[in-house]
Amino acid sequence: MSFWDQQFAGDAFKYGERPNEFLVSQASRLHDHSRVLLPGDGEGRNSVWLAEQGHAVVALDQSQVGLDKARRLALARHVHIDTVQADLSDWAPGESNWDAVVMVYLHLPPALRSRVHLAMWHSLRPGGWFILEAFHPKQLGRSSGGPQQLDMLYTLQDLRLDLAGVSVNERHEALAWEGDVQLAEGPGHQGLGHVLRYVAQRRG
Repeated sequence: MSFWDQQFAGDAFKYGERPNEFLVSQASRLHDHSRVLLPGDGEGRNSVWLAEQGHAVVALDQSQVGLDKARRLALARHVHIDTVQADLSDWAPGESNWDAVVMVYLHLPPALRSRVHLAMWHSLRPGGWFILEAFHPKQLGRSSGGPQQLDMLYTLQDLRLDLAGVSVNERHEALAWEGDVQLAEGPGHQGLGHVLRYVAQRRG
């Protein structure tokens, strides 16, 4: 059983069943019936919530245990989500496929992270939204969640470097922020955390 299969085993939801608060605050940017990809969505709390808002959702994760729970949560909430079990090191989102890509606490090794961020950007349709929240290096040592390996954490500058191959005329940054937030997301995220938040739109 993989690390994340172990984390998601059992009936309880590691990060709760409610959607991420930052995602909720930004979801009004999406047009009705958007096609949304959520890589690393684990047990599906964000995917299911977006499906409840009327969007066509694909939840992707390497953990089949997590995705099985996501489908059960969707069934309990009377909505449909599609799920894909895949490793981001060898899965491609395609070109211009999505109206939004939502990445909530998806942490990868730097070389893979850079490649995935760029691929996710190029998978957006013109007008599509790139919505991300992740732990900052200042989170290291805090007990409120996130990886405890420095190279798995990143800053806004790191994210912008990941997207350096995207023309500034193509990327409209609507929000870029780093700071402390109070987390209350299941047993996995509890307490004061230091995060980065980023929202950008792909221009046509």
